[in-house]
Amino acid sequence: MVKVLVTGGSGFLGSHCILALLKSGYEVRTTIRDLSKEKDVRSMLRNGGAGTDSRVSFYAADLVKDAGWSKAISGCDYVLHVASPFPSTVPKDENELIVPAREGALRVLRAARDGGVKRVVLTSSFAAIGYGHGPADVPYDETSWTNLDAPGVTAYEKSKTLAERAAWDFVAQHDGLELAVVNPTGILGPALGPDYGTSLAVIAKLLQGKLPLLPRAWAGVVDVRDIADLHIRAMTDERAAGQRFLGTAGLMSLPDMAATLKQGLGVEARRVSTRTIPDWVVRVASRFDDNARLALPMIGRPLRATSAKAEKLLGWTPRPKEEAVLAAGRSILARAH
Repeated sequence: MVKVLVTGGSGFLGSHCILALLKSGYEVRTTIRDLSKEKDVRSMLRNGGAGTDSRVSFYAADLVKDAGWSKAISGCDYVLHVASPFPSTVPKDENELIVPAREGALRVLRAARDGGVKRVVLTSSFAAIGYGHGPADVPYDETSWTNLDAPGVTAYEKSKTLAERAAWDFVAQHDGLELAVVNPTGILGPALGPDYGTSLAVIAKLLQGKLPLLPRAWAGVVDVRDIADLHIRAMTDERAAGQRFLGTAGLMSLPDMAATLKQGLGVEARRVSTRTIPDWVVRVASRFDDNARLALPMIGRPLRATSAKAEKLLGWTPRPKEEAVLAAGRSILARAH
């Protein structure tokens, strides 16, 4: 049986990657920083329909430490390197994000090379593609890289860009190890556990009525189940080696998401506000408020992106973006009852 290691199995995307692999017949290993979280991850997998699957095993490993990686990877055919820090607040020192993202990717790649792994699929982000540029007449695709020298590029965008750059440089210097990269936009969809992560936290706040005024912030949206599927396609298709794949189902503004929740969930979305706040207020607030500072790069012009390459080369088809929003909302409400 083909063995696949998924790093960060306790995370939102990592847990869905495990589920998708199990449904496709693979034996799965996953790394978590603390093995006491194994029961929580198994609970998430049961929530996703996996039952008590004996094909999943757990290994302790941390992105900032060498210990545990060679053991976790030994005997594996593929690695999905999903784990990476994604903060809910702006760090005081950008290296708090950049160092673990870049060094963690290199740590996993070294262990994969030494362990004889065929291919690593790295979870990068649209954050490594579409930021730090002027107005664009065409959608961003895999040929673009975020301009790290531009003003306003955040620590998260820098961390994803530098980690992916380091991964490509590593593979270029080491024959025998293949790399494919998945660059999703904002990931929504069904939560399997109580830890929603940063992306779903916005949907939870909308449903709880904690966002009474909405910035006109735009983001690409894609369902977590489709990004898990894209990882497997990038892992198994021979043509995917050495390629980046941007994954998105389209653009939505925060008011669009609120309207989708109200229309699709009815009375359960009664607390969701659709009132907007002017862009200039967000810009002023960003000087002293972390939430406004995080929203600032998404204010104004939408950053359009295309998944044409993944659709054409790998036959990938994402769900409608509205379905990703509603699936996120339904799962959050289900956990609140």
